[in-house]
Amino acid sequence: MYIESINFSLWADFIERDYLDGEFKELINKKIINGATSNPAIFKNAILTSPAYKEQLTTLSGTAKDKYEALAITDIQKAADILKPLYDAGDDGFVSIEVDPNLCDDVEGTIAEGERLYARIDRENVMIKVPATKAGFKAMEELTAQGVHVNATLIFSLNDALSCARAFTKGAERSHKTASTVISVFVSRVDRLLDEKMQSEGLQPGKLGIYNAARIYAMVSTMNTPSCRVLFASTGVKGDAYIPSYYVDELIGSNCVNTAPIETIHAFVEHGDVSEKLPLKEDELEAHLHAAKLAGIDLDMALAELKADGLSQFKDAFAEILKELE
Repeated sequence: MYIESINFSLWADFIERDYLDGEFKELINKKIINGATSNPAIFKNAILTSPAYKEQLTTLSGTAKDKYEALAITDIQKAADILKPLYDAGDDGFVSIEVDPNLCDDVEGTIAEGERLYARIDRENVMIKVPATKAGFKAMEELTAQGVHVNATLIFSLNDALSCARAFTKGAERSHKTASTVISVFVSRVDRLLDEKMQSEGLQPGKLGIYNAARIYAMVSTMNTPSCRVLFASTGVKGDAYIPSYYVDELIGSNCVNTAPIETIHAFVEHGDVSEKLPLKEDELEAHLHAAKLAGIDLDMALAELKADGLSQFKDAFAEILKELE
């Protein structure tokens, strides 16, 4: 736990084989991180650019997806084993792997893949990542009901976040096991899309992503969903508009998680502001969102666009991996 007094966790949004054998263990031993996340884009960069996978690749056969899963599962198992002592101690210790993004509209396909990956990885501290789609909500409920830990991902809107919370609540009510869940709210992409418009209207940039995430955090907290936390994702800064640790500094609150790129984690450890920021004052939050609306910014439309784009990016990354592994 990075800030134990408020149950604030910091996870690494990165997986790569050599890193797992080196810096990953160092960050855990220094009590900086207590979990990890992955996605198709992260695995694409790792598998296609790192020489660490070449030896295993020579031993693999089958389809391109078979090869991808063998490589990814090896990494996830390794990360899970390293994190297991934290998990046993009740200090998170989770690592996430995402289902095939092409299954985002397929309820049964997502459930079957989640079950298969969880069984094949065979590590109880693995979280199955499921995109926040209509099919995904149903899959989240079923997997949670089976006692599978679930990371609901690609969440931009309050409605999607609440749908995830309801799905997890229903799953928990049906389950004889306790499944830990997180609702992953994407933050910085909102500002990258809308900052220019905000500035042109004389409004403060770099805040819509924060306020949108803070609103979701506040509302999900009232749901009292068993063993569920909000996780802030997409918290790296691109360019020099904000300090590197900006999206970690501004979203520190009780009983939540921030998953960040390695360079962001280093910046936060070195210069970050660890004071508790959440929950934000409701009048401040609503005033900013209202000002954006008056300026002609359709936040709901922008969030829907970002979600669709995020799904496309994950599908493209997955397709690139498979093409290279054919």
